[in-house]
Amino acid sequence: MSSALVIENISKSYGPIKALQGVSFSVPEGSVFGILGPNGSGKTTLLATVLDILVADAGSYSWLGGLPPHDARKKIGALLETPNFYHYMSAMDNLAITAAIRQAGSADRERVLKTVGLYERKDSKFQTYSLGMKQRLAIGAALLGNPRILVLDEPTNGLDPNGIAEIRQLVRDLSKQGITIIIASHLLDEVEKVCTHVAILKKGNRLVSGPVNEVLINEDLVEVAAGDMSALQRTLQQMPGVKTVTAADQILQLTVDAVTTQAINDHCFRNGITLSHLTVKKKSLETKFMELTNEPSKN
Repeated sequence: MSSALVIENISKSYGPIKALQGVSFSVPEGSVFGILGPNGSGKTTLLATVLDILVADAGSYSWLGGLPPHDARKKIGALLETPNFYHYMSAMDNLAITAAIRQAGSADRERVLKTVGLYERKDSKFQTYSLGMKQRLAIGAALLGNPRILVLDEPTNGLDPNGIAEIRQLVRDLSKQGITIIIASHLLDEVEKVCTHVAILKKGNRLVSGPVNEVLINEDLVEVAAGDMSALQRTLQQMPGVKTVTAADQILQLTVDAVTTQAINDHCFRNGITLSHLTVKKKSLETKFMELTNEPSKN
């Protein structure tokens, strides 16, 4: 699969603060790519850098196979902060101004408004819009000129549950049209529900990147106990499919790969161990994310 964006060893500092430290990853073309991390992890700095708003101290990046920056920029729509729309003007008139500023032409305003679900309200004043509608209009402004890539920084910030659902559905619909979408977010739930790929940042470092279903695996923890805990631990450490064995509060916690509780029980019994405790405890994606970023879990 070709890459929409390749980032190589980008670093950026603000005085003593290292906002980005040798960040590298690639964004597959056609993907919905989440840049995930706690506030202050460098997400916005990274987006501003690859959009030529900030200049990196070191490293490089390329769009769409190395297109010249000026040509690539014409194929990218971006929303790093909500545009300053005029409250007393309609959506059509606001988009006309945005198109003129971007030299994008205003011929596709109706197409854009239909795409973001605002065509029926195209002549309504901006001040009559809900927060979700305002954000959809902002995304519509980024879609002027029919870009191949859409870059969104925290697109659901401040929205109510209905507004969040609207933006997520819009992202899914745009992805089906073949647009590559890059989303920066501190919300695990947002990335899990709409993204196909993810890079996780912490304090300017890339911790991990790849397909969401590989990076954010919803693992199960198997808890076991027996009369002889030392013998149980030795036995399970030798069992195929058992990835880790950790002692915790008079039990052993296992992470496993396609191993059933029945198989664990049978393996222990064959080795002369009768289990006194065997249960499966779900390990949430939030716990996985907190472990990766070393943030305390809310649970």
